[in-house]
Amino acid sequence: MIDIATRVWNQRWRIDPIVRSLIDTDFYKLLMCQSVFRNHPDTRVRFSLINRSSDVPLARLIDEGELREQLDHLRSLSLTRGESTWLRGNTFYGKRQMFRPDFMEWFETMRLPPYDLQRVGDQYELTFEGSWPEVMLWEVPALAILMELRSRAVLRDMARFELQVLYARAMTRVWEKVERLRGLDGLRLADFGTRRRHSFLWQDWCVQALHEGLGSAFTGTSNCLIAKDRDVEAIGTNAHELPMVYAALAEGDAALARAPYDVLADWQEEHDGNLRIILPDTYGTPGFLRNAPDWLAGWTGIRVDSGDPATGAETAIRWWKERGEDPTEKLVIFSDGLDVAKIEELHARFAGRVRVSFGWGTLLTNDFRGLVAGDALAPFSLVCKAVSADGRPTVKLSDNPRKAMGPEGEVARYKRVFAVGSQREMEVVV
Repeated sequence: MIDIATRVWNQRWRIDPIVRSLIDTDFYKLLMCQSVFRNHPDTRVRFSLINRSSDVPLARLIDEGELREQLDHLRSLSLTRGESTWLRGNTFYGKRQMFRPDFMEWFETMRLPPYDLQRVGDQYELTFEGSWPEVMLWEVPALAILMELRSRAVLRDMARFELQVLYARAMTRVWEKVERLRGLDGLRLADFGTRRRHSFLWQDWCVQALHEGLGSAFTGTSNCLIAKDRDVEAIGTNAHELPMVYAALAEGDAALARAPYDVLADWQEEHDGNLRIILPDTYGTPGFLRNAPDWLAGWTGIRVDSGDPATGAETAIRWWKERGEDPTEKLVIFSDGLDVAKIEELHARFAGRVRVSFGWGTLLTNDFRGLVAGDALAPFSLVCKAVSADGRPTVKLSDNPRKAMGPEGEVARYKRVFAVGSQREMEVVV
Protein backbone atom coordinates (compact mmCIF):
# COMPACT_ATOMS: atom_id res chain seq x y z
CA MET A 1 0.00 0.00 0.00
CA ILE A 2 1.38 3.43 -0.98
CA ASP A 3 2.21 5.85 1.83
CA ILE A 4 0.30 8.76 0.29
CA ALA A 5 1.40 11.30 2.91
CA THR A 6 5.09 10.58 2.23
CA ARG A 7 4.57 10.79 -1.52
CA VAL A 8 2.85 14.17 -1.11
CA TRP A 9 5.59 15.42 1.21
CA ASN A 10 8.33 14.31 -1.20
CA GLN A 11 6.38 15.48 -4.22
CA ARG A 12 8.22 15.94 -7.47
CA TRP A 13 5.82 16.30 -10.33
CA ARG A 14 7.96 14.40 -12.83
CA ILE A 15 7.74 11.38 -10.53
CA ASP A 16 4.07 11.95 -9.74
CA PRO A 17 2.55 13.82 -12.68
CA ILE A 18 -1.12 14.47 -12.08
CA VAL A 19 -2.17 12.65 -15.25
CA ARG A 20 0.22 9.87 -16.14
CA SER A 21 -1.54 8.20 -19.06
CA LEU A 22 -4.04 8.95 -21.83
CA ILE A 23 -6.22 6.24 -20.29
CA ASP A 24 -6.20 8.02 -16.92
CA THR A 25 -9.70 9.08 -17.95
CA ASP A 26 -13.28 7.88 -17.72
CA PHE A 27 -14.27 4.82 -19.73
CA TYR A 28 -17.34 6.55 -21.16
CA LYS A 29 -15.05 9.11 -22.79
CA LEU A 30 -13.36 6.41 -24.85
CA LEU A 31 -16.69 4.81 -25.79
CA MET A 32 -18.06 8.19 -26.87
CA CYS A 33 -14.84 9.05 -28.67
CA GLN A 34 -15.14 5.92 -30.80
CA SER A 35 -18.74 6.83 -31.65
CA VAL A 36 -17.74 10.40 -32.56
CA PHE A 37 -14.77 9.11 -34.58
CA ARG A 38 -17.21 7.03 -36.61
CA ASN A 39 -20.08 9.50 -36.99
CA HIS A 40 -18.68 13.06 -36.69
CA PRO A 41 -14.90 12.96 -37.17
CA ASP A 42 -14.67 16.39 -38.83
CA THR A 43 -16.96 18.37 -36.52
CA ARG A 44 -15.04 21.17 -34.80
CA VAL A 45 -15.90 21.58 -31.14
CA ARG A 46 -14.83 24.05 -28.49
CA PHE A 47 -14.64 23.08 -24.80
CA SER A 48 -14.38 25.57 -21.97
CA LEU A 49 -13.68 25.39 -18.25
CA ILE A 50 -16.60 26.53 -16.08
CA ASN A 51 -16.08 27.08 -12.35
CA ARG A 52 -19.58 26.95 -10.85
CA SER A 53 -18.03 27.69 -7.43
CA SER A 54 -16.92 31.25 -8.07
CA ASP A 55 -15.87 31.61 -4.42
CA VAL A 56 -12.94 29.27 -5.13
CA PRO A 57 -10.28 31.58 -6.70
CA LEU A 58 -8.39 29.07 -8.82
CA ALA A 59 -5.98 31.61 -10.31
CA ARG A 60 -4.89 32.72 -6.84
CA LEU A 61 -4.53 29.18 -5.56
CA ILE A 62 -2.83 27.57 -8.57
CA ASP A 63 0.40 28.85 -10.08
CA GLU A 64 0.00 29.40 -13.81
CA GLY A 65 3.44 27.96 -14.56
CA GLU A 66 2.62 24.73 -12.71
CA LEU A 67 -0.68 24.47 -14.54
CA ARG A 68 1.02 24.90 -17.91
CA GLU A 69 3.65 22.27 -16.99
CA GLN A 70 0.95 19.72 -16.24
CA LEU A 71 -1.08 20.54 -19.36
CA ASP A 72 2.05 20.38 -21.53
CA HIS A 73 3.01 17.05 -19.97
CA LEU A 74 -0.43 15.70 -20.86
CA ARG A 75 0.09 16.76 -24.49
CA SER A 76 3.31 14.73 -24.59
CA LEU A 77 1.56 11.46 -23.74
CA SER A 78 0.60 8.67 -26.13
CA LEU A 79 -0.72 5.17 -25.61
CA THR A 80 1.82 2.65 -24.39
CA ARG A 81 1.97 -0.80 -25.91
CA GLY A 82 0.46 -2.31 -22.77
CA GLU A 83 -2.41 0.17 -22.75
CA SER A 84 -3.15 -0.49 -26.40
CA THR A 85 -3.10 -4.25 -25.80
CA TRP A 86 -5.52 -3.85 -22.88
CA LEU A 87 -7.97 -1.79 -24.92
CA ARG A 88 -7.74 -4.06 -27.96
CA GLY A 89 -7.90 -7.39 -26.18
CA ASN A 90 -9.74 -6.96 -22.88
CA THR A 91 -13.38 -7.86 -22.34
CA PHE A 92 -15.61 -4.90 -21.51
CA TYR A 93 -19.27 -5.41 -20.61
CA GLY A 94 -18.91 -9.00 -21.75
CA LYS A 95 -17.67 -8.02 -25.20
CA ARG A 96 -14.17 -8.58 -26.56
CA GLN A 97 -12.73 -6.09 -29.08
CA MET A 98 -15.05 -3.32 -27.93
CA PHE A 99 -12.78 -0.83 -29.68
CA ARG A 100 -12.58 -1.21 -33.46
CA PRO A 101 -9.21 -1.54 -35.22
CA ASP A 102 -9.61 1.73 -37.16
CA PHE A 103 -10.32 3.65 -33.96
CA MET A 104 -7.38 2.04 -32.17
CA GLU A 105 -5.00 2.83 -35.03
CA TRP A 106 -6.04 6.47 -34.77
CA PHE A 107 -5.87 6.53 -30.97
CA GLU A 108 -2.39 4.97 -30.88
CA THR A 109 -0.92 7.92 -32.81
CA MET A 110 -3.14 10.68 -31.39
CA ARG A 111 -1.75 13.58 -29.37
CA LEU A 112 -3.99 16.07 -27.61
CA PRO A 113 -4.40 19.36 -29.54
CA PRO A 114 -3.24 22.75 -28.19
CA TYR A 115 -4.98 24.56 -25.36
CA ASP A 116 -5.55 28.25 -24.64
CA LEU A 117 -5.04 29.46 -21.06
CA GLN A 118 -5.76 32.99 -19.84
CA ARG A 119 -6.00 34.45 -16.36
CA VAL A 120 -9.07 36.63 -15.84
CA GLY A 121 -9.19 38.09 -12.35
CA ASP A 122 -9.08 35.26 -9.83
CA GLN A 123 -10.12 32.57 -12.33
CA TYR A 124 -8.60 30.82 -15.33
CA GLU A 125 -10.16 30.70 -18.76
CA LEU A 126 -9.07 27.38 -20.21
CA THR A 127 -10.35 26.37 -23.64
CA PHE A 128 -9.71 23.60 -26.14
CA GLU A 129 -10.74 23.70 -29.78
CA GLY A 130 -10.29 21.20 -32.59
CA SER A 131 -11.77 18.13 -34.21
CA TRP A 132 -14.33 16.60 -31.91
CA PRO A 133 -12.64 13.18 -31.40
CA GLU A 134 -9.37 14.83 -30.36
CA VAL A 135 -10.55 17.77 -28.30
CA MET A 136 -13.13 15.80 -26.28
CA LEU A 137 -10.30 13.82 -24.66
CA TRP A 138 -9.10 16.97 -22.88
CA GLU A 139 -12.16 17.25 -20.62
CA VAL A 140 -11.58 14.68 -17.87
CA PRO A 141 -7.79 15.00 -17.45
CA ALA A 142 -7.97 18.81 -17.53
CA LEU A 143 -10.43 18.75 -14.64
CA ALA A 144 -8.30 16.21 -12.76
CA ILE A 145 -5.25 18.46 -13.19
CA LEU A 146 -6.99 21.54 -11.82
CA MET A 147 -8.54 19.67 -8.90
CA GLU A 148 -5.23 18.11 -7.87
CA LEU A 149 -3.26 21.34 -8.26
CA ARG A 150 -5.74 22.96 -5.90
CA SER A 151 -5.21 20.10 -3.44
CA ARG A 152 -1.42 20.41 -3.73
CA ALA A 153 -1.61 24.16 -3.15
CA VAL A 154 -3.48 23.62 0.12
CA LEU A 155 -1.15 20.82 1.26
CA ARG A 156 2.11 22.46 0.23
CA ASP A 157 2.99 24.01 3.59
CA MET A 158 1.96 21.03 5.71
CA ALA A 159 4.64 19.12 7.60
CA ARG A 160 5.08 15.38 7.17
CA PHE A 161 3.28 14.27 10.35
CA GLU A 162 0.47 16.74 9.75
CA LEU A 163 -0.04 15.16 6.34
CA GLN A 164 0.00 11.67 7.82
CA VAL A 165 -2.72 12.62 10.30
CA LEU A 166 -4.78 14.28 7.55
CA TYR A 167 -4.71 11.20 5.33
CA ALA A 168 -5.33 8.89 8.29
CA ARG A 169 -8.50 10.86 9.06
CA ALA A 170 -9.58 10.83 5.41
CA MET A 171 -8.95 7.08 5.16
CA THR A 172 -10.97 6.50 8.31
CA ARG A 173 -13.84 8.49 6.82
CA VAL A 174 -13.84 6.40 3.64
CA TRP A 175 -13.68 3.14 5.60
CA GLU A 176 -16.55 4.20 7.87
CA LYS A 177 -18.61 4.79 4.72
CA VAL A 178 -17.65 1.34 3.43
CA GLU A 179 -18.73 -0.24 6.71
CA ARG A 180 -22.16 1.42 6.47
CA LEU A 181 -22.61 0.36 2.86
CA ARG A 182 -21.83 -3.26 3.72
CA GLY A 183 -25.25 -3.44 5.32
CA LEU A 184 -27.13 -2.86 2.05
CA ASP A 185 -28.27 -6.19 0.66
CA GLY A 186 -27.83 -6.42 -3.10
CA LEU A 187 -25.79 -3.21 -3.36
CA ARG A 188 -24.14 -2.46 -6.73
CA LEU A 189 -21.73 0.48 -6.65
CA ALA A 190 -18.95 1.82 -8.89
CA ASP A 191 -16.36 4.58 -8.56
CA PHE A 192 -17.21 7.56 -10.80
CA GLY A 193 -14.77 9.97 -9.15
CA THR A 194 -12.03 10.70 -11.71
CA ARG A 195 -12.85 14.23 -12.80
CA ARG A 196 -13.08 15.82 -9.34
CA ARG A 197 -10.76 13.60 -7.35
CA HIS A 198 -8.44 14.87 -4.63
CA SER A 199 -5.54 13.22 -6.48
CA PHE A 200 -4.73 10.21 -8.62
CA LEU A 201 -3.09 8.38 -5.72
CA TRP A 202 -6.12 9.03 -3.53
CA GLN A 203 -8.60 7.76 -6.14
CA ASP A 204 -6.46 4.64 -6.55
CA TRP A 205 -6.53 4.12 -2.76
CA CYS A 206 -10.31 4.59 -2.64
CA VAL A 207 -10.82 2.00 -5.38
CA GLN A 208 -8.67 -0.51 -3.48
CA ALA A 209 -10.61 0.20 -0.29
CA LEU A 210 -13.97 -0.36 -2.00
CA HIS A 211 -12.70 -3.50 -3.72
CA GLU A 212 -11.58 -5.01 -0.43
CA GLY A 213 -14.38 -3.66 1.73
CA LEU A 214 -17.40 -4.29 -0.49
CA GLY A 215 -16.32 -7.37 -2.41
CA SER A 216 -18.72 -8.23 -5.24
CA ALA A 217 -20.93 -5.23 -4.39
CA PHE A 218 -18.16 -3.07 -5.87
CA THR A 219 -18.70 -3.33 -9.62
CA GLY A 220 -15.70 -1.36 -10.89
CA THR A 221 -14.30 2.07 -11.66
CA SER A 222 -14.81 4.61 -14.40
CA ASN A 223 -11.04 5.21 -14.49
CA CYS A 224 -9.47 3.12 -17.25
CA LEU A 225 -5.91 3.22 -15.93
CA ILE A 226 -6.93 2.14 -12.44
CA ALA A 227 -9.23 -0.54 -13.89
CA LYS A 228 -6.29 -1.89 -15.89
CA ASP A 229 -3.75 -1.74 -13.06
CA ARG A 230 -6.07 -3.09 -10.35
CA ASP A 231 -7.77 -5.68 -12.58
CA VAL A 232 -11.31 -4.44 -11.96
CA GLU A 233 -14.10 -3.66 -14.40
CA ALA A 234 -14.06 -0.42 -16.39
CA ILE A 235 -17.51 1.17 -16.01
CA GLY A 236 -19.28 3.86 -18.06
CA THR A 237 -21.67 4.51 -20.93
CA ASN A 238 -22.36 7.99 -22.37
CA ALA A 239 -22.74 11.59 -21.23
CA HIS A 240 -24.49 14.90 -21.99
CA GLU A 241 -21.80 15.92 -24.45
CA LEU A 242 -23.29 13.79 -27.24
CA PRO A 243 -26.82 15.26 -27.30
CA MET A 244 -25.45 18.77 -26.69
CA VAL A 245 -23.29 18.65 -29.82
CA TYR A 246 -25.85 16.79 -31.95
CA ALA A 247 -28.43 19.41 -30.99
CA ALA A 248 -26.10 22.30 -31.85
CA LEU A 249 -25.57 20.80 -35.32
CA ALA A 250 -29.31 20.37 -35.97
CA GLU A 251 -30.85 22.46 -38.76
CA GLY A 252 -34.16 23.89 -37.57
CA ASP A 253 -36.52 23.11 -34.72
CA ALA A 254 -37.73 19.75 -36.03
CA ALA A 255 -34.19 18.42 -36.33
CA LEU A 256 -33.38 19.86 -32.90
CA ALA A 257 -36.30 17.94 -31.36
CA ARG A 258 -34.99 14.71 -32.94
CA ALA A 259 -31.33 15.23 -31.99
CA PRO A 260 -31.36 13.48 -28.56
CA TYR A 261 -32.85 10.38 -30.19
CA ASP A 262 -30.47 10.52 -33.18
CA VAL A 263 -27.63 10.22 -30.66
CA LEU A 264 -29.06 7.03 -29.23
CA ALA A 265 -29.84 5.59 -32.65
CA ASP A 266 -26.14 5.92 -33.50
CA TRP A 267 -25.22 4.45 -30.10
CA GLN A 268 -27.52 1.47 -30.64
CA GLU A 269 -25.66 0.53 -33.81
CA GLU A 270 -22.51 -0.10 -31.76
CA HIS A 271 -23.63 -1.26 -28.32
CA ASP A 272 -26.04 -3.60 -26.59
CA GLY A 273 -26.74 -4.96 -23.10
CA ASN A 274 -25.68 -2.79 -20.16
CA LEU A 275 -24.22 -0.16 -22.49
CA ARG A 276 -27.74 0.71 -23.67
CA ILE A 277 -28.35 3.17 -20.86
CA ILE A 278 -30.44 6.30 -21.49
CA LEU A 279 -29.27 9.64 -20.05
CA PRO A 280 -32.54 11.57 -20.43
CA ASP A 281 -32.02 14.85 -18.58
CA THR A 282 -30.01 16.96 -21.04
CA TYR A 283 -33.18 18.76 -22.14
CA GLY A 284 -35.50 17.62 -19.36
CA THR A 285 -36.39 14.05 -18.44
CA PRO A 286 -40.23 14.29 -18.62
CA GLY A 287 -40.23 15.67 -22.17
CA PHE A 288 -37.54 13.28 -23.34
CA LEU A 289 -39.50 10.24 -22.16
CA ARG A 290 -42.85 11.59 -23.36
CA ASN A 291 -41.59 11.91 -26.94
CA ALA A 292 -39.19 8.96 -26.98
CA PRO A 293 -39.57 6.37 -29.77
CA ASP A 294 -40.87 2.99 -28.63
CA TRP A 295 -37.58 1.22 -29.31
CA LEU A 296 -35.91 3.13 -26.47
CA ALA A 297 -38.23 1.54 -23.90
CA GLY A 298 -36.52 -1.75 -24.68
CA TRP A 299 -33.12 -0.45 -23.60
CA THR A 300 -31.51 -1.80 -20.44
CA GLY A 301 -31.95 1.21 -18.18
CA ILE A 302 -31.60 4.88 -17.32
CA ARG A 303 -28.99 7.01 -15.54
CA VAL A 304 -30.38 9.69 -13.20
CA ASP A 305 -27.89 12.57 -13.07
CA SER A 306 -29.71 15.78 -12.09
CA GLY A 307 -32.78 17.02 -10.28
CA ASP A 308 -34.34 15.04 -7.46
CA PRO A 309 -33.09 11.45 -7.96
CA ALA A 310 -36.19 9.78 -6.50
CA THR A 311 -38.44 11.83 -8.79
CA GLY A 312 -36.31 10.87 -11.78
CA ALA A 313 -36.52 7.17 -10.95
CA GLU A 314 -40.28 7.30 -10.34
CA THR A 315 -40.73 9.04 -13.69
CA ALA A 316 -38.75 6.29 -15.40
CA ILE A 317 -40.78 3.55 -13.68
CA ARG A 318 -44.07 5.10 -14.82
CA TRP A 319 -42.72 5.43 -18.35
CA TRP A 320 -41.64 1.81 -18.53
CA LYS A 321 -45.03 0.66 -17.28
CA GLU A 322 -46.82 2.83 -19.85
CA ARG A 323 -44.68 1.28 -22.59
CA GLY A 324 -45.43 -2.27 -21.46
CA GLU A 325 -42.03 -2.91 -19.90
CA ASP A 326 -41.33 -4.56 -16.54
CA PRO A 327 -39.44 -2.04 -14.33
CA THR A 328 -38.06 -4.82 -12.13
CA GLU A 329 -35.93 -5.89 -15.08
CA LYS A 330 -34.64 -2.37 -15.75
CA LEU A 331 -31.44 -0.80 -14.42
CA VAL A 332 -31.50 2.63 -12.75
CA ILE A 333 -28.08 4.18 -12.17
CA PHE A 334 -27.95 7.07 -9.71
CA SER A 335 -24.90 9.30 -10.18
CA ASP A 336 -25.52 12.87 -8.98
CA GLY A 337 -23.96 14.21 -5.77
CA LEU A 338 -24.13 10.90 -3.91
CA ASP A 339 -22.93 10.17 -0.43
CA VAL A 340 -23.72 7.31 1.95
CA ALA A 341 -26.98 8.68 3.37
CA LYS A 342 -28.43 9.32 -0.09
CA ILE A 343 -27.27 5.89 -1.32
CA GLU A 344 -28.97 4.25 1.68
CA GLU A 345 -32.18 6.22 1.10
CA LEU A 346 -32.41 5.46 -2.62
CA HIS A 347 -31.48 1.81 -2.16
CA ALA A 348 -34.22 1.37 0.45
CA ARG A 349 -36.82 3.03 -1.78
CA PHE A 350 -36.06 1.35 -5.10
CA ALA A 351 -34.43 -2.03 -4.39
CA GLY A 352 -36.78 -4.69 -5.72
CA ARG A 353 -38.73 -2.20 -7.82
CA VAL A 354 -35.84 -1.80 -10.30
CA ARG A 355 -32.26 -3.01 -10.55
CA VAL A 356 -30.47 -0.30 -8.58
CA SER A 357 -26.88 0.79 -9.16
CA PHE A 358 -24.81 3.75 -8.00
CA GLY A 359 -21.99 5.72 -9.63
CA TRP A 360 -20.25 7.34 -6.64
CA GLY A 361 -18.16 10.36 -7.57
CA THR A 362 -16.77 13.38 -5.78
CA LEU A 363 -17.84 12.53 -2.24
CA LEU A 364 -15.97 9.23 -2.59
CA THR A 365 -12.71 10.47 -4.12
CA ASN A 366 -12.60 14.02 -2.70
CA ASP A 367 -14.29 14.10 0.69
CA PHE A 368 -11.87 16.09 2.83
CA ARG A 369 -14.63 18.29 4.22
CA GLY A 370 -13.74 19.80 7.59
CA LEU A 371 -10.28 18.22 7.73
CA VAL A 372 -8.16 21.36 7.22
CA ALA A 373 -8.42 24.95 8.40
CA GLY A 374 -11.01 27.05 6.63
CA ASP A 375 -12.36 23.90 4.95
CA ALA A 376 -9.85 24.65 2.20
CA LEU A 377 -10.07 21.11 0.77
CA ALA A 378 -13.87 21.00 0.50
CA PRO A 379 -14.95 19.76 -2.95
CA PHE A 380 -16.31 22.31 -5.39
CA SER A 381 -18.16 22.28 -8.69
CA LEU A 382 -15.81 22.54 -11.66
CA VAL A 383 -16.83 21.37 -15.13
CA CYS A 384 -15.42 21.44 -18.65
CA LYS A 385 -18.17 21.48 -21.25
CA ALA A 386 -18.56 21.59 -25.00
CA VAL A 387 -19.68 25.19 -25.61
CA SER A 388 -19.86 25.24 -29.41
CA ALA A 389 -19.93 22.89 -32.41
CA ASP A 390 -19.04 24.10 -35.91
CA GLY A 391 -19.45 27.64 -34.57
CA ARG A 392 -22.92 27.10 -33.08
CA PRO A 393 -23.49 27.39 -29.34
CA THR A 394 -24.41 24.34 -27.31
CA VAL A 395 -27.15 24.28 -24.69
CA LYS A 396 -27.85 22.14 -21.66
CA LEU A 397 -31.10 22.51 -19.73
CA SER A 398 -30.86 19.66 -17.19
CA ASP A 399 -33.51 18.69 -14.63
CA ASN A 400 -31.90 21.22 -12.29
CA PRO A 401 -31.97 24.75 -13.77
CA ARG A 402 -28.84 25.64 -11.80
CA LYS A 403 -26.94 23.30 -14.12
CA ALA A 404 -28.32 24.91 -17.28
CA MET A 405 -25.85 26.51 -19.70
CA GLY A 406 -25.92 28.32 -23.04
CA PRO A 407 -26.77 31.75 -24.49
CA GLU A 408 -30.01 33.17 -23.10
CA GLY A 409 -31.80 33.25 -26.46
CA GLU A 410 -30.84 29.67 -27.30
CA VAL A 411 -31.86 28.45 -23.83
CA ALA A 412 -35.30 29.99 -24.40
CA ARG A 413 -35.55 28.33 -27.83
CA TYR A 414 -34.56 24.92 -26.46
CA LYS A 415 -37.10 25.23 -23.63
CA ARG A 416 -39.79 25.92 -26.25
CA VAL A 417 -38.75 23.08 -28.57
CA PHE A 418 -38.46 20.56 -25.75
CA ALA A 419 -41.54 21.88 -23.90
CA VAL A 420 -39.67 22.34 -20.64
CA GLY A 421 -42.03 23.75 -18.02
CA SER A 422 -41.28 24.93 -14.52
CA GLN A 423 -38.35 23.24 -12.78
CA ARG A 424 -37.30 23.12 -9.14
CA GLU A 425 -33.87 24.50 -8.41
CA MET A 426 -31.61 22.29 -6.31
CA GLU A 427 -28.25 23.00 -4.75
CA VAL A 428 -25.35 21.91 -6.95
CA VAL A 429 -23.22 20.05 -4.43
CA VAL A 430 -20.46 19.02 -6.83
